[in-house]
Amino acid sequence: MGRVSNPLEVAEKVSTPPPALTADEIDAAAKRISDIIEPTPLQRIARLSAATGAEVYLKREDLTAVRSYKLRGAYNLIVQLTAAERRAGVVTASAGNHAQGVAFACRAMGISGRIYVPTTTPKQKRDRIRVHGGEYVDLIAVGDTYDAAAAAAAVDVERTGATMVPPFDDPRTAAGQGTIAAEFLEQLGSAPDLVIVPVGGGGCLAGVGTYLRERSPSTAILGVEPSGAASMTAAMVAGGPVTLPEIDPFVDGAAVRRIGAVPYQAVSRFGGRVRSHASLPLLTTTESLPGAGHFRMMQVDEGAICTTMLELYQNEGIVAEPAGALSVSALSVVDIEPGSTVVCLLSGGNNDVSRYGEVIERSLVHQGLKHYFLVDFPQEPGALRRFLDEVLGPEDDITLFEYVKRNNRETGAALVGIELGAPDALGPLLKRMEASPIQGERLEPGSPAYRYLT
Repeated sequence: MGRVSNPLEVAEKVSTPPPALTADEIDAAAKRISDIIEPTPLQRIARLSAATGAEVYLKREDLTAVRSYKLRGAYNLIVQLTAAERRAGVVTASAGNHAQGVAFACRAMGISGRIYVPTTTPKQKRDRIRVHGGEYVDLIAVGDTYDAAAAAAAVDVERTGATMVPPFDDPRTAAGQGTIAAEFLEQLGSAPDLVIVPVGGGGCLAGVGTYLRERSPSTAILGVEPSGAASMTAAMVAGGPVTLPEIDPFVDGAAVRRIGAVPYQAVSRFGGRVRSHASLPLLTTTESLPGAGHFRMMQVDEGAICTTMLELYQNEGIVAEPAGALSVSALSVVDIEPGSTVVCLLSGGNNDVSRYGEVIERSLVHQGLKHYFLVDFPQEPGALRRFLDEVLGPEDDITLFEYVKRNNRETGAALVGIELGAPDALGPLLKRMEASPIQGERLEPGSPAYRYLT
């Protein structure tokens, strides 16, 4: 691994505006980062290829030094700073992966940095930021979303004069991410029919899409967002970036309330459309993909992403974080043209093992295998046994049983979690529950009571 020149040895020069986001600039970025970033593998996945009838490849960005593609954009920006800017240091805000890229670049170039992350950033990612940055980086946790961390970072820049290293809203960052496309086009040796890109703030989609539009115009592009943070879709519907009133932070690497202006300008030139309208409904049915050279956006439910994470781990031994599995999860809800070549960007593998309990839970709920009920049990011997005998099916199992409140001697409400043997067992279960003298109420996913539960 190479190392750039000592920043104090770089000739002083006046800072210039960032270059435009073009394929030529992405090629230049590829040369800049080659000193420190090796190409990541492009891996054909036999299971996914067989399931779709296509040739499915994963671009393994989880195998970079920081386990995500974010090092590309961070390094491409920081290596272009002037000597004065390097001495002043850098600041960034990140949900975790970009922070690791900035930390790695700071240590490699001997530049001090302050990194702001949301308090919800998994411990695994915080620990890795400290490892990559060492003595060159200070880590500050603030707020519970990326946007809160970004606001704190902006105040820091205003106060100290340090340079902001945006995770997506800068053409230099987006150009660095676009080098992914330059790599897989060379690795494939031909134009893929479809590239599926995960979308958070939009920098990766902007860079990869810009490169494909110029270098491989016949390739279709599908941008995929988590349904709980569909900020690019909202921007395309509104005609510009908008701030979502609330987001689900589970897919932490893509949970952004508002996409960047630079990514929106790039993506708006792709000539695509969105799958949903202003209400942003979930994508729950199989749909056709964009045609040759076309672009479109879609959303995938967080539960489907969890199922994909588990499948990748159990079948290929790939540890993908939620955002890393985002593009692959789209394969289960779109029609793939048989015989086509598909590239999915597996964007990151920084997943905290302590999160797998929630991952499994969300996957079971998504598959229709896990359900919750409030059940009024008579406070008398044998009530629970009667429920087991009369209501539960032979392959059903109680995974949670907790009394909520005992308000009198006759009845007691209990929260009951039931895991079914098969999704179609829910209907018979509900019928048996309705016929039973023991009264129960199902907690519907998305309801206020259910959100409080989970």
